[in-house]
Amino acid sequence: MALRFSKMHGIGNDFVVLDRRAQPGLPAADLVRAMADRHTGVGFDQMMVLEPPRTPGSVGAYRILNADGSEARQCGNGLRCLVAWLHREDPLCGLVQLDGPAGPVVCEVLADGRIRAGMGVPGFAPAEVPFVADAEVDAYELDIDGSPVSIGIASIGNPHAVLEVDDTATAPVSRLGPAIERHPRFPQRANVGFAQVVGARAIRLRVFERGVGETLACGSGACAAAAVLLRRGRVASPVAVTLPGGTLEIDWAGGTAPLSMAGPAAFVFEGTWNP
Repeated sequence: MALRFSKMHGIGNDFVVLDRRAQPGLPAADLVRAMADRHTGVGFDQMMVLEPPRTPGSVGAYRILNADGSEARQCGNGLRCLVAWLHREDPLCGLVQLDGPAGPVVCEVLADGRIRAGMGVPGFAPAEVPFVADAEVDAYELDIDGSPVSIGIASIGNPHAVLEVDDTATAPVSRLGPAIERHPRFPQRANVGFAQVVGARAIRLRVFERGVGETLACGSGACAAAAVLLRRGRVASPVAVTLPGGTLEIDWAGGTAPLSMAGPAAFVFEGTWNP
Protein backbone atom coordinates (compact mmCIF):
# COMPACT_ATOMS: atom_id res chain seq x y z
CA MET A 1 0.00 0.00 0.00
CA ALA A 2 1.36 3.43 -0.96
CA LEU A 3 2.18 5.69 2.00
CA ARG A 4 1.68 9.44 1.84
CA PHE A 5 4.24 11.29 3.95
CA SER A 6 5.61 14.74 4.73
CA LYS A 7 9.36 15.34 5.00
CA MET A 8 10.17 17.94 7.70
CA HIS A 9 13.04 19.10 9.86
CA GLY A 10 13.63 20.93 13.12
CA ILE A 11 16.99 22.75 12.91
CA GLY A 12 18.38 19.95 10.77
CA ASN A 13 17.00 17.00 12.73
CA ASP A 14 14.85 15.50 9.96
CA PHE A 15 11.65 13.48 10.03
CA VAL A 16 9.00 11.77 8.01
CA VAL A 17 5.47 12.41 9.30
CA LEU A 18 2.87 9.69 8.62
CA ASP A 19 -0.83 10.35 9.21
CA ARG A 20 -2.22 7.06 10.57
CA ARG A 21 -5.35 8.43 12.21
CA ALA A 22 -7.56 6.47 9.84
CA GLN A 23 -5.50 3.27 10.16
CA PRO A 24 -3.64 3.32 13.50
CA GLY A 25 -0.54 1.18 13.78
CA LEU A 26 3.16 1.27 13.12
CA PRO A 27 4.78 0.36 9.82
CA ALA A 28 7.07 -2.68 9.87
CA ALA A 29 10.66 -2.12 10.99
CA ASP A 30 12.09 -3.18 7.62
CA LEU A 31 9.91 -0.59 5.87
CA VAL A 32 11.10 2.11 8.29
CA ARG A 33 14.73 1.19 7.64
CA ALA A 34 14.17 1.23 3.88
CA MET A 35 12.55 4.68 3.98
CA ALA A 36 15.23 6.01 6.33
CA ASP A 37 18.10 5.06 4.01
CA ARG A 38 19.67 8.28 2.73
CA HIS A 39 20.90 6.72 -0.52
CA THR A 40 17.99 4.53 -1.64
CA GLY A 41 15.10 5.87 0.48
CA VAL A 42 13.71 9.17 1.71
CA GLY A 43 16.26 9.69 4.47
CA PHE A 44 15.38 10.75 8.02
CA ASP A 45 16.48 10.54 11.64
CA GLN A 46 13.05 9.57 12.99
CA MET A 47 9.54 8.84 11.79
CA MET A 48 6.64 10.56 13.56
CA VAL A 49 3.44 8.50 13.36
CA LEU A 50 0.24 10.47 14.02
CA GLU A 51 -2.64 8.45 15.52
CA PRO A 52 -6.08 9.28 17.01
CA PRO A 53 -6.03 10.90 20.48
CA ARG A 54 -6.03 8.57 23.47
CA THR A 55 -7.21 11.00 26.16
CA PRO A 56 -10.00 13.62 26.32
CA GLY A 57 -8.87 17.08 25.23
CA SER A 58 -5.98 15.88 23.06
CA VAL A 59 -5.83 16.79 19.37
CA GLY A 60 -3.92 13.64 18.48
CA ALA A 61 -1.45 11.01 19.62
CA TYR A 62 1.96 10.13 18.25
CA ARG A 63 4.58 7.41 18.27
CA ILE A 64 8.23 7.72 17.27
CA LEU A 65 10.38 5.32 15.27
CA ASN A 66 14.14 5.64 14.96
CA ALA A 67 15.91 5.14 11.64
CA ASP A 68 16.81 1.58 12.68
CA GLY A 69 13.13 0.72 13.23
CA SER A 70 13.25 0.80 17.03
CA GLU A 71 10.65 2.80 18.96
CA ALA A 72 11.57 5.94 20.91
CA ARG A 73 9.82 7.52 23.88
CA GLN A 74 10.35 11.21 23.12
CA CYS A 75 11.69 13.56 20.44
CA GLY A 76 11.37 17.30 20.92
CA ASN A 77 12.25 18.35 17.38
CA GLY A 78 9.87 15.75 15.97
CA LEU A 79 7.12 16.93 18.30
CA ARG A 80 7.51 20.50 17.06
CA CYS A 81 7.33 19.26 13.46
CA LEU A 82 4.18 17.31 14.23
CA VAL A 83 2.54 20.39 15.80
CA ALA A 84 3.50 22.46 12.73
CA TRP A 85 1.99 19.73 10.51
CA LEU A 86 -1.28 19.82 12.47
CA HIS A 87 -1.28 23.64 12.46
CA ARG A 88 -0.98 23.67 8.66
CA GLU A 89 -3.91 21.26 8.37
CA ASP A 90 -6.13 23.15 10.83
CA PRO A 91 -4.70 26.26 12.57
CA LEU A 92 -4.16 25.72 16.29
CA CYS A 93 -4.96 28.44 18.80
CA GLY A 94 -3.48 28.65 22.29
CA LEU A 95 -2.25 25.61 24.14
CA VAL A 96 -2.88 22.20 22.58
CA GLN A 97 -2.35 18.74 24.06
CA LEU A 98 -1.04 15.63 22.32
CA ASP A 99 -0.65 12.11 23.69
CA GLY A 100 2.97 11.07 23.43
CA PRO A 101 4.64 7.74 24.20
CA ALA A 102 5.76 9.11 27.57
CA GLY A 103 2.41 10.75 28.36
CA PRO A 104 0.44 13.90 27.42
CA VAL A 105 2.42 16.95 26.24
CA VAL A 106 1.26 20.55 25.87
CA CYS A 107 2.45 22.69 22.95
CA GLU A 108 1.84 26.15 21.51
CA VAL A 109 2.41 27.87 18.16
CA LEU A 110 4.11 31.19 19.00
CA ALA A 111 3.50 34.48 17.21
CA ASP A 112 6.91 34.29 15.50
CA GLY A 113 6.10 30.85 14.05
CA ARG A 114 8.24 28.87 16.45
CA ILE A 115 6.71 25.99 18.40
CA ARG A 116 6.96 25.80 22.18
CA ALA A 117 6.72 22.23 23.43
CA GLY A 118 6.22 21.13 27.01
CA MET A 119 8.72 18.35 27.69
CA GLY A 120 7.60 17.40 31.21
CA VAL A 121 9.61 17.33 34.42
CA PRO A 122 13.20 16.08 33.98
CA GLY A 123 14.00 12.95 35.95
CA PHE A 124 17.40 12.41 37.54
CA ALA A 125 16.87 9.30 39.68
CA PRO A 126 18.74 6.34 38.16
CA ALA A 127 15.58 4.20 38.10
CA GLU A 128 13.76 6.85 36.04
CA VAL A 129 16.38 7.01 33.28
CA PRO A 130 17.01 3.98 33.64
CA PHE A 131 20.64 3.75 34.76
CA VAL A 132 22.33 1.21 37.00
CA ALA A 133 23.54 2.96 40.18
CA ASP A 134 23.24 2.44 43.92
CA ALA A 135 22.25 6.05 44.65
CA GLU A 136 21.47 9.35 42.91
CA VAL A 137 24.49 11.68 42.66
CA ASP A 138 25.40 14.68 40.52
CA ALA A 139 27.93 12.80 38.38
CA TYR A 140 28.64 9.15 37.63
CA GLU A 141 31.84 7.54 36.43
CA LEU A 142 31.68 5.09 33.54
CA ASP A 143 34.46 2.72 32.56
CA ILE A 144 35.02 3.08 28.82
CA ASP A 145 37.75 0.74 27.59
CA GLY A 146 39.55 1.03 30.89
CA SER A 147 39.33 4.84 31.12
CA PRO A 148 36.94 6.78 33.42
CA VAL A 149 34.35 9.10 31.84
CA SER A 150 32.22 11.41 34.01
CA ILE A 151 28.57 11.86 33.00
CA GLY A 152 25.34 13.36 34.24
CA ILE A 153 22.08 11.52 33.54
CA ALA A 154 18.53 12.65 32.89
CA SER A 155 15.24 11.33 31.63
CA ILE A 156 13.21 13.54 29.28
CA GLY A 157 10.81 10.67 28.67
CA ASN A 158 13.86 8.92 27.18
CA PRO A 159 17.35 8.23 28.62
CA HIS A 160 20.22 10.70 28.29
CA ALA A 161 23.86 10.85 29.28
CA VAL A 162 25.46 14.32 29.36
CA LEU A 163 29.22 14.94 29.24
CA GLU A 164 30.73 18.38 29.79
CA VAL A 165 33.49 19.05 27.28
CA ASP A 166 35.92 21.93 26.73
CA ASP A 167 35.10 22.24 23.03
CA THR A 168 32.31 20.50 21.12
CA ALA A 169 34.32 20.85 17.89
CA THR A 170 36.94 18.41 19.16
CA ALA A 171 34.71 16.26 21.40
CA PRO A 172 35.20 12.50 20.79
CA VAL A 173 31.59 11.98 19.66
CA SER A 174 32.29 9.17 17.20
CA ARG A 175 34.36 7.23 19.77
CA LEU A 176 32.48 7.79 23.04
CA GLY A 177 28.96 8.18 21.60
CA PRO A 178 28.38 4.53 20.63
CA ALA A 179 30.32 3.22 23.65
CA ILE A 180 28.15 5.16 26.10
CA GLU A 181 24.91 4.59 24.15
CA ARG A 182 25.29 0.83 24.62
CA HIS A 183 27.05 0.81 27.99
CA PRO A 184 25.63 -1.98 30.21
CA ARG A 185 24.68 0.56 32.89
CA PHE A 186 22.05 1.90 30.45
CA PRO A 187 19.73 -1.13 30.08
CA GLN A 188 17.62 0.67 27.44
CA ARG A 189 20.64 2.36 25.81
CA ALA A 190 21.02 6.15 25.92
CA ASN A 191 21.24 9.34 23.91
CA VAL A 192 24.64 10.91 24.53
CA GLY A 193 25.15 14.69 24.68
CA PHE A 194 28.51 16.47 24.55
CA ALA A 195 27.92 19.92 26.10
CA GLN A 196 30.13 23.01 26.24
CA VAL A 197 29.17 25.97 28.45
CA VAL A 198 29.91 29.16 26.48
CA GLY A 199 28.06 31.72 28.60
CA ALA A 200 25.73 32.22 31.56
CA ARG A 201 22.76 31.38 29.34
CA ALA A 202 24.40 29.59 26.44
CA ILE A 203 25.47 26.01 25.67
CA ARG A 204 26.92 24.37 22.57
CA LEU A 205 25.90 20.74 22.09
CA ARG A 206 26.46 17.70 19.89
CA VAL A 207 24.29 14.60 20.36
CA PHE A 208 24.82 10.96 19.47
CA GLU A 209 21.25 9.67 19.35
CA ARG A 210 20.17 6.20 20.39
CA GLY A 211 19.39 4.10 17.33
CA VAL A 212 20.41 6.87 14.93
CA GLY A 213 23.98 8.14 15.47
CA GLU A 214 25.08 11.77 15.54
CA THR A 215 22.39 14.16 14.28
CA LEU A 216 22.34 17.85 13.45
CA ALA A 217 19.98 18.44 16.36
CA CYS A 218 18.19 16.61 19.18
CA GLY A 219 15.42 18.38 21.06
CA SER A 220 15.24 16.05 24.04
CA GLY A 221 19.06 16.04 24.11
CA ALA A 222 19.06 19.84 24.33
CA CYS A 223 16.55 19.61 27.20
CA ALA A 224 18.65 17.00 29.01
CA ALA A 225 21.90 18.96 28.65
CA ALA A 226 20.22 22.15 29.84
CA ALA A 227 18.56 20.38 32.78
CA VAL A 228 21.80 18.75 33.96
CA LEU A 229 23.77 22.01 33.68
CA LEU A 230 20.98 24.14 35.20
CA ARG A 231 20.80 21.75 38.14
CA ARG A 232 24.56 22.08 38.62
CA GLY A 233 24.32 25.88 38.54
CA ARG A 234 26.52 26.04 35.45
CA VAL A 235 23.97 28.10 33.46
CA ALA A 236 20.77 30.08 34.09
CA SER A 237 17.31 29.75 32.57
CA PRO A 238 16.27 30.39 29.85
CA VAL A 239 19.30 28.92 28.14
CA ALA A 240 20.10 28.94 24.42
CA VAL A 241 21.34 25.53 23.27
CA THR A 242 23.13 25.72 19.94
CA LEU A 243 23.46 22.47 18.01
CA PRO A 244 25.05 22.01 14.57
CA GLY A 245 21.65 22.58 12.93
CA GLY A 246 20.54 25.63 14.92
CA THR A 247 19.48 26.96 18.32
CA LEU A 248 16.73 25.95 20.76
CA GLU A 249 15.56 27.89 23.82
CA ILE A 250 15.14 25.79 26.96
CA ASP A 251 13.32 27.16 29.99
CA TRP A 252 13.21 25.35 33.34
CA ALA A 253 12.60 26.77 36.82
CA GLY A 254 13.99 23.63 38.47
CA GLY A 255 12.54 21.14 40.93
CA THR A 256 9.17 19.72 39.90
CA ALA A 257 8.45 22.50 37.38
CA PRO A 258 7.88 21.33 33.80
CA LEU A 259 10.57 22.12 31.25
CA SER A 260 9.77 23.73 27.88
CA MET A 261 11.58 23.98 24.58
CA ALA A 262 11.01 26.53 21.79
CA GLY A 263 12.32 26.35 18.24
CA PRO A 264 11.38 26.26 14.56
CA ALA A 265 9.90 23.51 12.38
CA ALA A 266 10.12 23.45 8.59
CA PHE A 267 8.42 21.59 5.74
CA VAL A 268 10.70 20.12 3.08
CA PHE A 269 8.46 18.20 0.66
CA GLU A 270 5.44 15.91 0.33
CA GLY A 271 5.79 12.43 -1.15
CA THR A 272 4.38 8.96 -1.67
CA TRP A 273 6.32 5.79 -0.80
CA ASN A 274 5.52 2.77 -2.91
CA PRO A 275 6.81 -0.36 -1.12
